[in-house]
Amino acid sequence: MARILTGIQSTGAPHLGNLLGAIRPAIDLAHQDDNESFLFIADMHSLTQIKGGSDLRDNTYAVAAAWLAFGLDTQRSVFYRQSDVAEVTELAWYLNCFFPYQRLTLAHSFKDKSDRLEDVNSGLFSYPMLMAADILLYDADYVPVGKDQLQHLEMTRDVASRFNHKMGETFVVPKEMVRQETQLIPGVDGEKMSKSKGNTINIFDAPNALKKHINKNIITDATPLEDPKEPNGSVVWQLYQLVASAADADAMAEKLRAGGYGWGHAKKDLLDALVDGFAQERDDFNRWMSDKAMLDAELAKGAERARETAQPVLQRVRTKIGF
Repeated sequence: MARILTGIQSTGAPHLGNLLGAIRPAIDLAHQDDNESFLFIADMHSLTQIKGGSDLRDNTYAVAAAWLAFGLDTQRSVFYRQSDVAEVTELAWYLNCFFPYQRLTLAHSFKDKSDRLEDVNSGLFSYPMLMAADILLYDADYVPVGKDQLQHLEMTRDVASRFNHKMGETFVVPKEMVRQETQLIPGVDGEKMSKSKGNTINIFDAPNALKKHINKNIITDATPLEDPKEPNGSVVWQLYQLVASAADADAMAEKLRAGGYGWGHAKKDLLDALVDGFAQERDDFNRWMSDKAMLDAELAKGAERARETAQPVLQRVRTKIGF
């Protein structure tokens, strides 16, 4: 049985890219009989960006509600809030003491802001070691990652190997699991969907808000209605491919190439696919968000199970260190 670990930061309600690129694939893996999954909300990582308590709390609830709305079975997976397992911060300190400062200066999370150090807090600088603790604390075998996280996972492997070499075998050295088919979810501007770029689609928005967002922010060319249009390279069709059936996506492409079907029609079909295709998930998300106590109960159960695994691993480390 493989143990798989995935974390999602709580920087807001998960957008379409998060849902299709990380959450849905992680749930599919978690529900396979030969896998054991640890799935967590990385609210401590989010603290490097968000300094408002109510904002961070609400974001965390929104991420939890999204996982559950998409059908996560918490009986088959360990689903928890990172900050509910205090052992992770203790392990992060130990790992920091075994990892070179110079290597941390090469981390993308730091280097991307190193030219404006006033924006860098020490939490952001040591981010890779907290991520390493998230993984090593649970003896994870595999970590699903995108290309932008491969470097941090390599740092996790590095610090685990350094510790094992110096102190004796202690940590499971995890392997990456890259899902090729969901690496890039385009935003409304055609670039990778990202909150930092402001190009996301929130499928939990009300239909009218979604309609306004799509019509305003997805830019199309001025090809006349009656003329043929090329779907390849079109953001509308790229997004439609991701949320509609293959048959419906092919039908849209044919209508675009035939002419008499405009970009406005395509946007409406995209909107319908988003509204109708995620209607149940939207309803479930709102139901979970309306009962925070129910969310807290789910997360508390998960944290208890997570600590059952974390505590023996941390004790191994403490014993090797000499505490």
